[in-house]
Amino acid sequence: MNTGYRIIIADDHPLFRNALLQAVTLAVSDAELIEVDTIDALMQRLTEVDDVDLLLLDLKMPGASGFSGLAQLRHEYPELPVVMVSASEEPAVVQQAMRFGALGFIPKSAPMPTLVSALNTILEGDPWFPEGVSLEQAPEDNIAERLASLTPQQFKVLIMLSEGKLNKQIAYELNVSEATVKAHVTAIFRKLDVKNRTQAVIALSQTGHQQD
Repeated sequence: MNTGYRIIIADDHPLFRNALLQAVTLAVSDAELIEVDTIDALMQRLTEVDDVDLLLLDLKMPGASGFSGLAQLRHEYPELPVVMVSASEEPAVVQQAMRFGALGFIPKSAPMPTLVSALNTILEGDPWFPEGVSLEQAPEDNIAERLASLTPQQFKVLIMLSEGKLNKQIAYELNVSEATVKAHVTAIFRKLDVKNRTQAVIALSQTGHQQD
């Protein structure tokens, strides 16, 4: 297939990123490939380039928690086709990716021919999910929209809240004032429609975030 696609590969594991590069090259010989290894780098690149045809996004990327990265991308770039790639292959995880708006889900265990076939299918505009997973669109979850409304800094604060850190600790790690952290926490509560830290952490857990 020769079409001049612009494709971003967002994965922090060099070996698998290289495998995706090979698969894309086999599927689309003249694609422009952009590599990033963190959510922050991805967001920066999206402000610098136009007309991205496809984003291959690792589920566990530095700077994201569970599906929070996908939720934010779907909010800020609703027209951008996003395909999740993950070592997790459980049907519940795949269904959650569908619910958060992914066009496809490619397991990292997939052999090269499957990767190429999946990419060809997706670039033709059709969804691709592993066999055995229902293609019926999962119902949208309002929590995805609410989490997507958080700014990147608010995401960081929310993740730190889930780790049990105090405002003073968060302020120190983010190099901001404690008053700024309190303002972020207030905004997080308002945007997530919750009343306390426990409820905010529960909302975050719905993205697949796991506390350390």
